[in-house]
Amino acid sequence: MTASTAKAQRFREFKMPDVGEGLTEAEILKWYVQPGDTVTDGQVVCEVETAKAAVELPIPYDGVVHELNFGEGVTVDVGTVIISVDTDPGAGPAEAPTANGTEQAAAATEDEDAEPQGRQAVLVGYGAAPSSTKRRARKPQPGVPAQPASAPIQAELNGRAAPAPMTAPVAAPAAPAAPVVPAAPVVPATSAAGAGSAGRPLAKPPVRKLAKDLGIDLATITPTGPGGIITREDVHAAAAPAAAPSLAEAPEPMAVATAVAPAEPGIVDAAARERRVPVKGVRKATAQAMVASAFTAPHVTEFITVDVTRTMKLVQELKQDPDMAGLRVNPLLLVAKAFLVAIKRHPEVNASWDEAHQEIVYKDYINLGIAAATPRGLIVPNIKDAGVKTLPQLAAELGDLVATAREGKTSPAAMAGGTVTITNVGVFGVDTGTPILNPGESAILAFGAVKLQPWVHKGKVTARQVTTLALSFDHRLIDGELGSKLLADIAAVLERPKRLITWG
Repeated sequence: MTASTAKAQRFREFKMPDVGEGLTEAEILKWYVQPGDTVTDGQVVCEVETAKAAVELPIPYDGVVHELNFGEGVTVDVGTVIISVDTDPGAGPAEAPTANGTEQAAAATEDEDAEPQGRQAVLVGYGAAPSSTKRRARKPQPGVPAQPASAPIQAELNGRAAPAPMTAPVAAPAAPAAPVVPAAPVVPATSAAGAGSAGRPLAKPPVRKLAKDLGIDLATITPTGPGGIITREDVHAAAAPAAAPSLAEAPEPMAVATAVAPAEPGIVDAAARERRVPVKGVRKATAQAMVASAFTAPHVTEFITVDVTRTMKLVQELKQDPDMAGLRVNPLLLVAKAFLVAIKRHPEVNASWDEAHQEIVYKDYINLGIAAATPRGLIVPNIKDAGVKTLPQLAAELGDLVATAREGKTSPAAMAGGTVTITNVGVFGVDTGTPILNPGESAILAFGAVKLQPWVHKGKVTARQVTTLALSFDHRLIDGELGSKLLADIAAVLERPKRLITWG
């Protein structure tokens, strides 16, 4: 076993996994370990946020944490090494392999410095002569200090070269100074030579592409990422002033005077009172999903106002019922049950549209989504097979779902496969709204605030508990008649909750 193989087996690297369905990146929210901490197989080492949820990542090795490759708040591509673990800390100090191949560069350098020793006998054949694997030295460039040929080249190819100095690029002596054009990329002299002492700036391929598209030279950017990595935010920050040529670079003296002129008294810059927050994680995924849903599925929304006085009384009675002890009992529970009963009476509502095959997929199961507002944004976990659950089972599932969502621990699997959704806008004092369908679902019910209102009851005007329901549905799947019947049945159950027994 070679020394490099032994090191690779001792220092194990853990890469960012795909914790969802085809996700490409995740943000590191929090590290639970630091270099030098002892970890065991299955121990949670960090929490990451994907486009769907926050997920805790367990380490699959026993040992001591050697290095954390990224800090908290950094977005990392799936497949990138985020932590390395020394699985044999008792073996003494040793150089750990890096995620980007510096060990291979060192090994290549050792091969070049080795003295020729003739052919070495192996099991099959006679092996290769040492001279056949030796690289030819690069020709020295004028004005560039000599250095080993393989190490900086290999480091540059692997993206681990030291970041370029932040000083201005050195221009060729014979070339006249050219005016700065912000819209075009500027290549520094050290990069053009191909053998600068600092090498290429450290950045991931997506960031390099972004800089190329925006015409930004990476060598002119001050990196803020861990280990001198240039991030997307660094590129955007560099592109902001480059979008408009600086007034100080204009040849006209009047432009310079305008640039340094003080602001008029009493004038406050609006930008100083604004905050910009990058759109990422759950918020980004929600925005993309809502836009896709709104402009893909033809929405129809219908409204109905209903007297739910009897339902509110039933809620209070269920709270005192020993069979419901310890369970979450609230009006939303009975609204969910009424929704499920109405779907049972109109099963063709429970369907989805398959655009690829131009088919309607009817489903014999109901995964009831509950829209939940969390600190990270709106998520919609769902209760699997909600249509076959009893009221106590539904109450237990609903309580667990809400508690998990508030803690930010909802898994991607819990949010996949929903068929219909309820959004409870009434908890915010809102009467109703026009909800947008969760992508891939057929209907969403908005439950408004329950308020005391004048209502004609048994021929007399009296104060009753009243709410307004709004049902949005995909008109490709549900026509107006079917949608109206579904909403009317939901209201009928809430008006007379004994229909939960006769219809259910």
